[in-house]
Amino acid sequence: MKRLLRLLQWLLKAAVFFTLFAFALNNQQETRVNFFFGTFWSAPTVLVVLSAFSLGVVVGVLGMVPRWWRHRQTLRMAQPVTAEATSAPQTPHGT
Repeated sequence: MKRLLRLLQWLLKAAVFFTLFAFALNNQQETRVNFFFGTFWSAPTVLVVLSAFSLGVVVGVLGMVPRWWRHRQTLRMAQPVTAEATSAPQTPHGT
């Protein structure tokens, strides 16, 4: 059963890859992206789409960084308290 699921995963990955590959082959027309002040960028459509996706990923990761830092700082401040709470109990010296 596990081998069947692994095979299905690979088939799904292959289907996604070939779909994206066909998209890239079918969209090789020149696209012009206009910016401000009359500047523009001409590139194949697939590169424009890939650039927009990559820019979105970068903006998403950069937007996530402050929360990630706050989370790490919270964990660092809570770690010594957790370490003290999980240490072995002290036995009295008199007994």
